[in-house]
Amino acid sequence: MNLDVGNARGASLEGVQAPWTLVFVRELKHPPQAVWEALTDPAELDQWAPFAAERDMNALGPLTLTMVDGDNREDTRAVVRVADAPKVLEYSWDEDLLRWELEPSGEGTRMTLRHTLVGVTDASLVATGWHVCVVVLEHLLDGDPHGVVRGRAAEEYGFDELRAAYGEILGM
Repeated sequence: MNLDVGNARGASLEGVQAPWTLVFVRELKHPPQAVWEALTDPAELDQWAPFAAERDMNALGPLTLTMVDGDNREDTRAVVRVADAPKVLEYSWDEDLLRWELEPSGEGTRMTLRHTLVGVTDASLVATGWHVCVVVLEHLLDGDPHGVVRGRAAEEYGFDELRAAYGEILGM
């Protein structure tokens, strides 16, 4: 199935040196509660996110997020720190920290991801990964699921070109 991932946009870096915080903003045409469900429900996460979650992320506390790349699976530890539905979801992901902020925007949602990158030196790689995931998320929310795009499968959707464009945007 074809997937138009569009152009690099809506990303910036906070901080002057590592660890940086990647700020990734998207306007979605769905209400915050629908976006919240996609961010927290394991069945929905499994259709768009780079990982599978062992449980609902509405509950605080530890959990395992499993990175999937083809047949390879790698468990990573995580801890949900804030679950203020449908406004703020914050969790650690291994050493990184992710904070999803949802604000009503017209009939839709302004979604801001703040991903603090502890061990990553190439924020353009992370921005590109989230870009592809959010395009798939938008299809899921539209009722037209594409199917998850994880790991090396993203190369089929212009990953290298997007990464170069995010590199320019982020000054990497």
